[in-house]
Amino acid sequence: MLAKGPTIPADMTFLDLEDAVSPLEKEAARPKVVEAIKSFDWGERVLCVRVNAWDTEWTAYDVIEVVSEAGERLDEIMLPKVQSAAEVVALDLLLTQVEKNCGLPIGHIGIEAQIETARGLINVEEICAASRRLETVILGPVDFSASMEMPSLAGGLQIPEYPGDYFHYVFMKILMAGRANGLQVIDGPYVKVRDSEGFRDFCTRTQILGFDGKWALHPDQVTILNEVFSPSQEQFDKAWDVLDAYEKATTEGDRKGAVMFGDEMIDEASRKVAIKLVKKGERNRMVRSNA
Repeated sequence: MLAKGPTIPADMTFLDLEDAVSPLEKEAARPKVVEAIKSFDWGERVLCVRVNAWDTEWTAYDVIEVVSEAGERLDEIMLPKVQSAAEVVALDLLLTQVEKNCGLPIGHIGIEAQIETARGLINVEEICAASRRLETVILGPVDFSASMEMPSLAGGLQIPEYPGDYFHYVFMKILMAGRANGLQVIDGPYVKVRDSEGFRDFCTRTQILGFDGKWALHPDQVTILNEVFSPSQEQFDKAWDVLDAYEKATTEGDRKGAVMFGDEMIDEASRKVAIKLVKKGERNRMVRSNA
């Protein structure tokens, strides 16, 4: 299974020491993960390892063994079931000690924090501001559903009997906390791996809100993810046109701060949105059609 990872065209891959590994195999899994990091060609993707949560006996040893042995190719550690800012601070301090001990630059390893419990959601603002190492905040919908004692086994999937999106508040609270601290915000997995159309709908669900991406549990989901969370060529070209029009309006003639663009009014806020779309497209190696 590990060997398939480098062949999947994802922006980030994480190797799991938590839910994917049974308790009796936790210690034996560490050297396998280290070997995979060192032996395979992972390309330019972000490479991450999810360790076990702080309420287990494995967390510190996961970090010490994996970070010490993996070398510079490891980019991030993912911490699941984060309940408080103190847990992120503790991981930051431990990473600093390990980096010093094994010769890595201080701050080389970033942190991804998973919000998967009611307490974690309550404390998400403090969690997202807890460390300069923090790069990403992630919703874990299945564990969150369990923490909330929701009777459905859907784990974040839509519930026809509920008149609305029962996860909307969760999405927005995590998104606002992440954005206020300059973090990437990622939605968790869609567990029906053979339901491509359902997966597409759920990607769109959080992409519209402003999330940066969503987890994939199967290679087929990655293609859909890359399509939904990347701007279309039409959107990319229009964003460039908005930037050009706004630049001309504010630097030539009457130097207006707002101007009509077709049947739309554009202003400084429009410029900010367009810049983000252009940057996202450029990260996906998009090129303007009329360039």
